[in-house]
Order: sequence, then C-alpha cells, then structure tokens
Amino acid sequence: MTWATERLEAICSGRGPLPPIVEQLRLGRLDAWGEGWVRKTWTPHPSLDTADGSLFGGYIAALADQALAFATMTVVPDDRHYRTTQLQVSFLRVGRNAPVEIHAQVIAATRQMITLRASFVQGEGRLIAEAGAQQILMPIPTAAGVAQAPS
Repeated sequence: MTWATERLEAICSGRGPLPPIVEQLRLGRLDAWGEGWVRKTWTPHPSLDTADGSLFGGYIAALADQALAFATMTVVPDDRHYRTTQLQVSFLRVGRNAPVEIHAQVIAATRQMITLRASFVQGEGRLIAEAGAQQILMPIPTAAGVAQAPS
C-alpha cells in the first residue's frame, strides 16, 4: 500500500479522521474504492437547503474536487503528491436536496498528470452533473532525505 491508499482505507472504513475542511463543508466519507475509481453517496444536510430545494452548484464543485482527488489517490505513486490544476463542472439537470451517487475514475495517467472524470446521479439514474479534472504529480518534499506523506 502507498501513503495514499492507506489514507483511503482509513477514510473509507471510518478509522481515520477527516480533514477539518471536509468536516466543515460536510463533504463526508468515501463508500468504496479500487484502482482507478471511487464511489460515494452524499446526502445534503438540511442546513444546505436552497430556497427552492435545489442543490447549490458550489457544493457539487466541492464534491467533484474531493471525489476526483480520492480517485487520484488510488493510483498516485508512493513518492508523489498531487494538486488540482483544472476542474470543470457541467450541470445537466437541476439537482434536488436528496442523496447523490458520485462515481469518479481515472481516464489517463502519465508520470506528471492524471486526468479524471466524475458523474453525479440522483434517483433512478438521473444524471445531474459531470465533472472533469487534471491533477499534476509532484515529488513529495523531503526532510533530511526522508520522504514525508502529504497531510
């Protein structure tokens, strides 16, 4: 296992703490993952309701960034970390304040870049949004020559 897949296991199992920003934004945990893909269900908290009961697009974008980062973690080499360099979200239908199934997968990977896409589905297969991202891979900074896993 790599630093990233160990972290995914901890997040998925509930053993590991979520970063404060994830807690603050109520983005939630991961349900399942495998090499090149992740899956999660996100249920909006009632405090996130909009006036008309639709989902706020900024939350979809934050969930996209999280899910696409999780998918990156399934394949990132142990001596690398990553950063989002591009994120695109397309809103296809109005999402409602109801559970959303999120699936993210790696589309292509090179030594320096990982390209991903995600889908957001509600109800009976109703596609409400799609997202794509690119993650740049960088060497993990070292302290006294020993690589440190990103926090």
